[in-house]
Amino acid sequence: MTLNLTLVTLVVPEYDAAIAYYTGTLGFVLLEDTPLSATKRWVRVAPSPNSAAFLLAQAATPAQHAAIG
Repeated sequence: MTLNLTLVTLVVPEYDAAIAYYTGTLGFVLLEDTPLSATKRWVRVAPSPNSAAFLLAQAATPAQHAAIG
């Protein structure tokens, strides 16, 4: 049986800064950036279009902000 990892969620302080870091600094590809509400977006970045991706989730609570890092 083959197992594949396709998506890993990372909690980030702010969407746009995280997108800039992963695409600009690390050279990742922005696969998707879809607004879900006024404060939430579905943002996926990956090293290449066909590899496992990171789902970037913006921290929404003090506890989530404290867990970053």
